[in-house]
Amino acid sequence: MTVRKTLIPVIGAAMCAAVLATGCARQHTDAVTQDAHAPSTSAARPASPRPAPPQHFPRPLPGVGPVMRDLVPAGTRQALVVTGETEDSSQARVVLYEREPARGWRPVAGPWPAHNGLRGWTDDHEAGDLHTPVGVFGLSDAGGRLPDPGTLLPYDEDPRFSVEGTGYLGEPLEGSFDYVVAIDYNRVPGTTPLDRTRPLGEDKGGGVWIHVDHDGPTNACVSLSTEHMRALLTALDPAKEPVVVMGPETVLAR
Repeated sequence: MTVRKTLIPVIGAAMCAAVLATGCARQHTDAVTQDAHAPSTSAARPASPRPAPPQHFPRPLPGVGPVMRDLVPAGTRQALVVTGETEDSSQARVVLYEREPARGWRPVAGPWPAHNGLRGWTDDHEAGDLHTPVGVFGLSDAGGRLPDPGTLLPYDEDPRFSVEGTGYLGEPLEGSFDYVVAIDYNRVPGTTPLDRTRPLGEDKGGGVWIHVDHDGPTNACVSLSTEHMRALLTALDPAKEPVVVMGPETVLAR
């Protein structure tokens, strides 16, 4: 009896250990089998989407900040940008841009050197102040002493486009008005540049043109070489509602 009492617990314990071991082995085998048939996590994960191609936005008017850019009419597709070196400078740089719906603004002519008013620029032009007005203005009419070079703008050939004397540097002024484009500052668009009607009053000046350069500062106009005036006249298209955007570099960039 003593032996039986001793063996039963031992045997029982051994049997339990065998059962537990068998159970653990079965669980481990089942787990391995399940893992073998389980889908791969990396294989099941969807491929990362390709990065979206970069978006291309229409190019804004170069050198022109949001304040001045907002003054350009929505329908305008030609802009002559006249950039002064400084607020007091009488020398400038001119580029003609055209706007395409998808690409935005692109240069089509220039850069050309130019002169402006003797005393630089102002946003409050007065008659005789020798400053060129800052702003965005239409370009709707042209004319000159010489025949029309082929512009699409209304062109007034008239011998009254004549000037004599000398400029501020002693340079001769003759021929300066051989070709002109009227800047729609204090004038009535749709009339000859010679029209002297001043909607803002005589004290606000007028007769501000783009004309042939005489190698010196102007009263208030912008001047280009004869070659560049011809190029500008033949490029401007009233169907594109051309404007001039002009002022010193720091002001245009605002």
